[in-house]
Amino acid sequence: MSALKDISTLPPKQAKRGKCKNGLMAFHKRLFELQNVFYADGRYGLLIILQGMDTSGKDGTIRHVMTCMNPMGLRVQSFKKPTEDEQNHDFLWRVYPHIPPKSIIQVFNRSYYEDIIIPVVNQSQPKDLIMHRLNLINEIEQHLVENDIHILKSFLHISHSKQQERIKERLSMLHKRWKYSKDDETAAKKWDAYLRIYDTLIVDCNYVPWHIIPADKRWYRNYSVAKTIIEYLEKLNLKYPNK
Repeated sequence: MSALKDISTLPPKQAKRGKCKNGLMAFHKRLFELQNVFYADGRYGLLIILQGMDTSGKDGTIRHVMTCMNPMGLRVQSFKKPTEDEQNHDFLWRVYPHIPPKSIIQVFNRSYYEDIIIPVVNQSQPKDLIMHRLNLINEIEQHLVENDIHILKSFLHISHSKQQERIKERLSMLHKRWKYSKDDETAAKKWDAYLRIYDTLIVDCNYVPWHIIPADKRWYRNYSVAKTIIEYLEKLNLKYPNK
């Protein structure tokens, strides 16, 4: 796979905003149908992982793509900086309770990958520990898939200039200001380091392949994530129980 710096963060030229927005509305109907049969089928769980740079739109993607789903069969979990209690356990301790059971679609806003990304960027953990975590994640994802817990991983890919623009939005727009943190600007200064570790994860944590979603345009990001989920669910040959 190409390095992220060589992959466009913009929609393809043939993608049109109006068409994608209308397409997302159609996708909502299809997602509702597929989630319903997924829940009734009961053979699988699905873990959807959303990763991306700060301001890449993980919250917005969940809001615009998942809003059509039945809350009874959908769960969302955000993984922020570990609490003191979480830091006193192994890095996967806070994740275990949120692995989805059969019939449930679980969305991770960030994930266990943060426990590789942040220590690498901040150089706060030894390389052998990072390699252990990387290998362990591959093994866990393989274990989950072999036990019918499917995993769909998307990296929301934005440009550095778009990130800077969105950080300014958070400062200037009242309904977004609550999201602003000085850590946003600190992280933005480490753009190259973040990009390097994401390149590593996309190549080396690949038992479950990553989907690279161009995310500079919100309308295309939402459309693409919805399309990816639909295509994945359709391949599962879901069916209602014959009782």
